[in-house]
Amino acid sequence: MKKYNVRNITDMKDLLNQSIKLYGDKPAFKFKKRMYKKDETPEIYTMSYKEFKAEIDQFGTALNYLGIKNDEKVALISKNRYEWTVAYYATITGDKVIVPLDKSLPDNEIISLVIRSEAKAIVFESKYLEVIKKIKNEKLSNIEKFICFDLENDEDDILSYKKLLIKGKELLDSGDRSFLDAEMDPEKTAILLFTSGTTSISKAVMLSQKNICANVLDLLSIINFTSDDSMLALLPFHHAFQAIINNILVYIGGAMSFCDGLKYIQQNLCEYKPTVIVCVPLILESIHKRIVKNIDKQGKTKLVKRMKTVTNVLDKVHIKLKRKIFSEIHEAIGGNVRLIVSGAAAMDPTLSKSFSDFGIRIIQGYGLTETSPVVAVENDFHAKTGSVGTVLPSLEVKIEDKDEKGIGEILVKGPSVMLGYYKNNEATEEALAEGWFHTGDLGYIENEFLYITGRKKNVIVQKNGKNIFPEELEILIGYIPGVKECMVYGRPTKDDDLDVCVKIVYDEEVINEIMGYVSEPDIYKYMKEKITEINHKMPPYKHIRDIIVTKEELIKTTTAKVKRHEEIAKILENQKN
Repeated sequence: MKKYNVRNITDMKDLLNQSIKLYGDKPAFKFKKRMYKKDETPEIYTMSYKEFKAEIDQFGTALNYLGIKNDEKVALISKNRYEWTVAYYATITGDKVIVPLDKSLPDNEIISLVIRSEAKAIVFESKYLEVIKKIKNEKLSNIEKFICFDLENDEDDILSYKKLLIKGKELLDSGDRSFLDAEMDPEKTAILLFTSGTTSISKAVMLSQKNICANVLDLLSIINFTSDDSMLALLPFHHAFQAIINNILVYIGGAMSFCDGLKYIQQNLCEYKPTVIVCVPLILESIHKRIVKNIDKQGKTKLVKRMKTVTNVLDKVHIKLKRKIFSEIHEAIGGNVRLIVSGAAAMDPTLSKSFSDFGIRIIQGYGLTETSPVVAVENDFHAKTGSVGTVLPSLEVKIEDKDEKGIGEILVKGPSVMLGYYKNNEATEEALAEGWFHTGDLGYIENEFLYITGRKKNVIVQKNGKNIFPEELEILIGYIPGVKECMVYGRPTKDDDLDVCVKIVYDEEVINEIMGYVSEPDIYKYMKEKITEINHKMPPYKHIRDIIVTKEELIKTTTAKVKRHEEIAKILENQKN
């Protein structure tokens, strides 16, 4: 396998120390002084790697001063912001365990995860002040130290992050080296990360520094990132996929910027002009819709289609004109984007192809929290439409219990596979049976490329033994104009079989453009006709027997994965009533 040469890192402390030596004066972060309107040119200021490391040292020293011992856990919850990264690295390089929490969870789930994590401290932003006060005042957890990013001074036993930085600097200046000299054991638990729980209660995944470093080095050996790269962070930092990219950015000495919110993505792209975007397909679809809509509005649809054909032909003889020909599209997303990395959910191949036609490279990968997270990815040496790329160099993948098409459960082994689930031996033994991690995902390998066909738990198994993969049908239904999202599921029948059904969420704006203003029964009729057309192309056992049409969005995790078990329970309950 072809690979780039990469410098070795042994742990997260080694990662940081190497980067400070190599890139100390380079910008690690880019910020705006305030929110700007679309037509304003923002004032951008930077923070260097040396300044970043200085604050990490200060906060890490302050945590020791507070009595947070080695191996004790520190929970962390906030939106994506600079202070989050300081708290993350200060905890993990101070020989403690970081517990990043999902910023979008409701209060009851935040309380539940804080209790389950057994954290001794929590670092948070003021948005969570009320739920944190509840945890503190009612003594609901083991937490002894509460630290708020946004307080100027300590209040009611809640500590000011800013004051702790000052205290940490004082201690460092007086010779306190308790944090600086902390020794790392790369093989023990360093991160406790809760899964999104799309099919069951979330599990607490134990990851080591060795797990993370192995994944970082694997990715850098097959994808060329450079110190000139900069990134606009779109995914939440608690997410394993975004976290690994953050670590790659530190490794290469790149600069990070923060998105002001999903509705500001395009504006932020133009303000910060990043070279790399990391996101989920849902965000890409939104960006793509805006691009296509703008082309239509200008009456250039046919022209653009012709130019795509021409530039694709020129590409084959190594004449690269796409960025020049489609410069207006590139400028709409900042002008500098050279790479989009998509993860966390399956992407429609036509979406990737469309961006590629404009000269914007998209690579997608596959992974899970339990694998730190990437297992396979399209890369500089191997890419194939429809696949999720090749397996990372240090990992092994095998397919278990293959059917007649070679599809079976994907099993993974290697240095980035988790240590296990925290205080859940039964789930750990099941997941890591015989030394292989059982992903619960179904797929196959062809010519070294990995293809994902769906989740094992999602497969609709009928009485005749036929297996139907909902994801396969969902892709086809997603092509219907006006479909915003959909979910295929099995509905129990009176004779103990399963009917294939679908819940369709329609896009009002697109439907109005297609049909004019119409009622929901009209939309139902339109969707039913389109589903019938799909059925005609399918064997009878795959036929969709019933549809639900709604404008209410499906229940999803914070990374846009549909919570199928909740949706199906909701559908079945509504049908009872």
